[in-house]
This record gives sequence, structure tokens and C-alpha cells, in this order.
Amino acid sequence: MTRLVIVGNSGSGKSTLAERLARAHDLAHLDLDTLAWEPTAPPERRALAESTRAIEAFMSRHDAWVIEGCYADLLAATLARCTRLVFLHPGVDACVTNARSRAWEPHKYASKAAQDANLPMLIGWIRDYETRSDSFSLAAHRALFDRFGGEKVELTSREAIARFDG
Repeated sequence: MTRLVIVGNSGSGKSTLAERLARAHDLAHLDLDTLAWEPTAPPERRALAESTRAIEAFMSRHDAWVIEGCYADLLAATLARCTRLVFLHPGVDACVTNARSRAWEPHKYASKAAQDANLPMLIGWIRDYETRSDSFSLAAHRALFDRFGGEKVELTSREAIARFDG
């Protein structure tokens, strides 16, 4: 049974890859953005224990799944059940390019205009990936990847990500 975890910077292609793999392999798909944040303005992180319980419930309901996000703290809860960890690391410039061409994500933004208004902040966030030290950072993603003892793959280009089939 397939249980994939995809981690990477914002704009690295996690959602696109997860959606493609979910369709191709009949996997349940969980985008951690949907449960990591409280629906407040401005958004606030949901309590780690609450988000972790939601992840555990998702994994218990589905035999085969793909879970994706940039939250190393949340993804740590998936590793015991994960059959393959996929680290998307195409570089900051590729992530910025992807973010600029991102289709509207109605599960995250009320409108395309609202999403576009957030783009400058998102690009700054993407550019800080290699220097931040939070659970969304390259350092946290690398540590998660390095400590995982199971099957894992690091994809370092947009082309490799596009070719990856699970």
C-alpha cells in the first residue's frame, strides 16, 4: 500500500505532485494547509496537538494516501506510517516561478485577487527558505529527510518533479 509524504518549500510543487499522484494511484490526499491554520484573520497556527490528531484521524481512515506540506513539525507525525518520503528541493528561483504562475487555490483564498494580493509576502517567504530556522525551513526539511530511515527520494529540479510517478 502506498503512503507518501511530500515536503518542500512553498511553491516547490507539493500540491501539484500530490494531486497528480492521488489521481494516478487512487490515493486519499491531505494538504496540511487545510488543517495547520485557524480560520482567523490574520491566520494563526492551530495547536500542534490538534493538527496532529487530525492527521492521525486521516491516516486511520485511509489505507493509501499522500500527505503534503511544508510543516516539518506536522509531517514528523506521519513518518511511522509513511512508505516513501519525497523531498522537493528544486531551488528558490523555481519555487518563486511556480508561485507566480499558481492557479487560484479556492480552499486557501476567497478569490484569485486575494491570493494575488498575498503573492509579495509569499515570495519573500519562499526566498527566506534557506536562512530561516523554523519548521518551514530548509534546515527543518533536511533534518526530517535525513532522519527518516525508510525509502526516500529528493527531487532537485522541476523536470524531475514532473517525471516522478510515485
